Amino acid sequence: MKKMFFLLCFFICVNVSASNKFSVKLDKCIDGDTARFFINGESKTVRFLSINAPEIQHDDVLEEYYGNESSEYTCNILKSSKSIKLQYDPKSDKTDKYDRVLAWVFVDGELLQKKLVINGYAEVRYVYDDYLYANDLKELESAAKEKKLGMWSDDIPVDNKSSISNSDLIWYFFILVVSYICVRLVKYIFKR
Repeated sequence: MKKMFFLLCFFICVNVSASNKFSVKLDKCIDGDTARFFINGESKTVRFLSINAPEIQHDDVLEEYYGNESSEYTCNILKSSKSIKLQYDPKSDKTDKYDRVLAWVFVDGELLQKKLVINGYAEVRYVYDDYLYANDLKELESAAKEKKLGMWSDDIPVDNKSSISNSDLIWYFFILVVSYICVRLVKYIFKR
């Protein structure tokens, strides 16, 4: 009898840890790799684990190529879903340095990160350990690159090959000016 009880407890524990997904409700879409969900009744920002989608224009950040498309794709999927579940990765932090929740996002039973990567709406990034689905995502990213889907397309406009934020431009300009002044100062000192 003790063996049966032990086995029953063991299988219950294994099942609970293997299916640690929990249901959430969408509060609002933010961009291609971030959204706000109601978690235990509180609206929290969730950063989709292990991917990075191109930026949309906000604050001092310029839009990156395929940013609007990625954001629109993600929001359409989230808004039309019947069920959304999050799953924490046992090898990842639960939050990032901006206090955003880091999680795998499942929409109607499918991993959203997989959909984004395979269709070229996001790239695999920020994998700091052996995360649950990271290897699958890397394979899907290779396939999307090979097929030149989405952000991997050859049709990237020249002005969108790389985006630099306004704050970065100001910083680069500052460094350039300081460098120029230093060079002039050194020349002046050694001329004497």
